[in-house]
Amino acid sequence: MAITPLMPVYPRSEVRPVKGEGVHLIGEGGERYIDFASGIAVNLLGHSHPHLIGAIQKQAETLMHVSNLYGSPQGEALAQRLTELTFADTVFFTNSGAEAVECSIKTARRYHHAKGNPHKHTLITFSNAFHGRTMATISATDQVKLRDGFAPLLEGFKVVEFDNLEAARAAVDENTAGFLVEPIQGEGGIRPASPEFMKGLRAICDEHDLMLVLDEVQCGVARTGTLYAYEQYGITPDILASAKGIGGGFPLGACLATENAAQGMVIGTHGSTYGGNPLAMAAGMAVLDVVASPEFLEHVRTMGDRLRSALEQMIPNHDHLFDSVRGLGLMLGIKMKTDSRAFVGYLRTRGILTVAAGDNVVRVLPPLIIEEQHVREFVDGLSAAAAEYEVPAAAA
Repeated sequence: MAITPLMPVYPRSEVRPVKGEGVHLIGEGGERYIDFASGIAVNLLGHSHPHLIGAIQKQAETLMHVSNLYGSPQGEALAQRLTELTFADTVFFTNSGAEAVECSIKTARRYHHAKGNPHKHTLITFSNAFHGRTMATISATDQVKLRDGFAPLLEGFKVVEFDNLEAARAAVDENTAGFLVEPIQGEGGIRPASPEFMKGLRAICDEHDLMLVLDEVQCGVARTGTLYAYEQYGITPDILASAKGIGGGFPLGACLATENAAQGMVIGTHGSTYGGNPLAMAAGMAVLDVVASPEFLEHVRTMGDRLRSALEQMIPNHDHLFDSVRGLGLMLGIKMKTDSRAFVGYLRTRGILTVAAGDNVVRVLPPLIIEEQHVREFVDGLSAAAAEYEVPAAAA
């Protein structure tokens, strides 16, 4: 048989983890890695966090899954907690970020349908965005690598330049339903939107009765030092997609919305077999137990500042490789002067796990529980690796 049992859609590396301890992963042969990838911003409490494990174990012993045809005390409790902590009035739980974005798209369109304007169905999206791998979420992007071979794509999306407010304003027409935007592009290269851009989108939405839909799948849940990144822009969205860190490693996503934005989401308009299952709800509650405190968020901001400062001090020692650091909190990116994917691959051979992104950026996404010694371990290892790295001839 030529094809592998696991469908070969990932270029899987030789890192084969079988165990996790805090901020480290351990491979099949006992290899030890410092994990500053966190499952791509998922394992925000690191690996084997006792409170998260305990909550999942306790719930698994009691009840793992029931149909959403029944009442959900677990889902109601987590939804109530999220609405108390955020702008939202209501929550729909999903199993992934792509599903959370899908629900957000449907909620935005259904809003206008409920108000008697079904022609207002187009969402304005932005260049180099990543919203997931479903048909709707790849249709919302302009990235050829995501779209190639999947035509015909879905209609109802218009892509303009990221962080260009005038381009966004000019794209609004009689069919516009709203904007779908990552406050900080992750896959696109750790690119934070400017405050002027985000505030401008909010103002346009207010002026034209449009939906501001935020994709905070990667930047949400304390990653940037506030529970959600929108708080740092001084705005509130109408709809927000959350996932990745919200389950701490257990598959969980959520679409958060205001009462006004969700007015079209009535019985029969949406659903999910597994979304909101009791086991996922236990994981989500355990994560919020840890991250939703002022002390923990202050810790994230402090560690983010320390890590950024250490990286900025290191860069001049290897200025043939590194250009600059960008991002917020513990969602950082190192802009490189050469191919970031090749360098990320090399770091794996040195026991350091990071993630490549667009614009030749190395994503640095550690567990939010890191301490000073982990910052030192990572930056010292990164610096040593950079000193010995030979830029591939094709990338030189």
